[in-house]
Amino acid sequence: MKKQHTRLPKIRNIGIAAHIDAGKTTVTERILYYTGRTHKIGEVHEGTAVMDYLPQEQERGITITSAVTTLYWDDHEVQLIDTPGHVDFTIEVERSLRVLDGMVAIFCGVGGVEPQTETVWHQADKYHVPRIAFINKLDRIGSDFFRVIDMIAEKFGADPIPLQIPLGREDGFYGIVDLITMQAIAWEDDDLGATYRTISIPAEYREQASVYREKLFDRVSLFDDELMELYLEGLEIEPSRIYNALRKGTIALKCVPVLCGAALRNKGIQPLLDAVVRYLPSPLDVPAVTGENPETHEPEERRASDDEDLAALAFKIVMEEGRKLTYIRIYSGSLKVGGDVYNVNLQKKEKISRIYKMHANHKDRIEEARTGAIVGIVGLKETSTGHTLTGSRPILLEPIEIYQPVISVAVEAARNVDQDKLLLALQRITQEDPTFVMKTDEDAYQTVVSGMGELHLDVIMHRVREEFGIDVHVGKPQVVYKESIEGEISREHTFEKIINGVPCKGWVSIKIAPNRRGEGNIIASRITEENPVFPLVSAAEEGIAEASSIGVLKGYPLTDVRVEIINATFNNPEFARLTLKMAAYDAFRDACLQAGPVLLVPIMSLTVTVPNEFLGDIIADLNSRRCQIAGIETKDKYTVVEANAPLTNMFGYSTDIRSLSQGRASFTMYFSHYDRIENG
Repeated sequence: MKKQHTRLPKIRNIGIAAHIDAGKTTVTERILYYTGRTHKIGEVHEGTAVMDYLPQEQERGITITSAVTTLYWDDHEVQLIDTPGHVDFTIEVERSLRVLDGMVAIFCGVGGVEPQTETVWHQADKYHVPRIAFINKLDRIGSDFFRVIDMIAEKFGADPIPLQIPLGREDGFYGIVDLITMQAIAWEDDDLGATYRTISIPAEYREQASVYREKLFDRVSLFDDELMELYLEGLEIEPSRIYNALRKGTIALKCVPVLCGAALRNKGIQPLLDAVVRYLPSPLDVPAVTGENPETHEPEERRASDDEDLAALAFKIVMEEGRKLTYIRIYSGSLKVGGDVYNVNLQKKEKISRIYKMHANHKDRIEEARTGAIVGIVGLKETSTGHTLTGSRPILLEPIEIYQPVISVAVEAARNVDQDKLLLALQRITQEDPTFVMKTDEDAYQTVVSGMGELHLDVIMHRVREEFGIDVHVGKPQVVYKESIEGEISREHTFEKIINGVPCKGWVSIKIAPNRRGEGNIIASRITEENPVFPLVSAAEEGIAEASSIGVLKGYPLTDVRVEIINATFNNPEFARLTLKMAAYDAFRDACLQAGPVLLVPIMSLTVTVPNEFLGDIIADLNSRRCQIAGIETKDKYTVVEANAPLTNMFGYSTDIRSLSQGRASFTMYFSHYDRIENG
């Protein structure tokens, strides 16, 4: 028992997350180097980053899949996940944040709060993940530490508390002032920043440091009453007391400690590691994991303790060398090689063949994993992303939200003999990636795959060619539409059939109306418990749910429809479920046909950063694509344009924007919602 009390407080499960190109992987590579996990700094631009181990990541210079590693700093064990910054791979961030206790949000000192940073921040809010901020690239022209802090406060409504201020600007950035100890740190360039000197604060920074130290004490004193008394009395306050108060505020999601540096020039990483172990929570500092008892449906929780029954969540699947590797986070209890676990979602036992401690794509075999661990498991043949694994006391943990794909392409093997091999390869990829969907259209003899964007599908097709050795033909991208209704209508339908020589009849009366965009389908019932049909309402609901998966216009799924089951009757109890289900199915489809069905297109949230001289051409082009401009903000020589863009009109935009701006404009685009395009 004593051992886990000393072990768990010294564990940190953290993620590194941000917008693409903010420097996540560069920061991670420095962390690996300074903690002794690697002996050479890997560089993203050279394709040598340890955490970007897939060939495509090295070729493209971006992170595609989240990578897990374990490292040690100041007697603490840090399990770190480096996540992708590109929106097409946002599921990797979602499932990582679901199992992490803390996050380091990286911000570019020039770009500040960028669109994907906002997505990541809101994902962290959803899972109540405490975070610290690291403002990177302060050596770049146009970087501004204090402007980024203001953006964090303004965009997120957060309370960012700078613990440091930078020494020097842009090319002249050389160190930081620690506002808690009131000492300056300057890094040595000779040994890749591995050593640094503590120096007195240069005279020109003393006044600014004093002002920001006062602001720091003002805000930190709110988290600790004793510290507030010492502060108000003007007494000396030990740094350890400030660290503890900051830790309390960070874990309670009341503040965000802010640090700064320039990772590519090896500056600022060691204080960031100190902040990770000082301010981010251990498994004991976060609330006990909660779930539902699968039998009673009552809420339950599991404390972070090796003595509790096992509760673990499978959050990622990787298929490698013909084997399935399942990444899991253990919230309570422990598991051993050769032991059994119970998959609560599938209601079946599976055996643990091997347990690995992960370092990107390298694996170290271990015999046992305990509370707080993030490990890879071999042997879980049927476990999928989001499944709960337990011991003798089942608990069903909250699953991971899966994003719906918005773009499709038809694929076929270049050689007929490879067609079956292609289907197997695509099935393997669907196991790994829940946002990648494969459907075989029997009528058209076509295989259609869907994903989160053009880059997402391009990466997968590249994998099929390189990893599986299958040459494929890929069709033009097609948008994944949805359907909805615009009117309100009531309908009733009788389903009659002779079954085993007996006439069977089911009758259902329903009312349908449109929901607000993004609300999805809602099925409600007016049938009360006194009505003999009440126990069979679920059969009618099943019929409506099935009917909604096949639209009435072009066969796309129906969404944003509210259905009320007003009444229902049946004449044969033995076949009541079947007749009610079919009656509801037909009633719903009839009603949708009469309620003004409409086609919905995916609307993308588009952010374009463009030099001012090209702004007119860019906006004219967006108007021609029927985008709705949501906001325009000018920053010095650049302007940021926010718009809602119909995906149907955005194919090939990356090529067009380059030609319109001589290659100087950039953009990010991610799925926002489904909506109708007016006038067509």
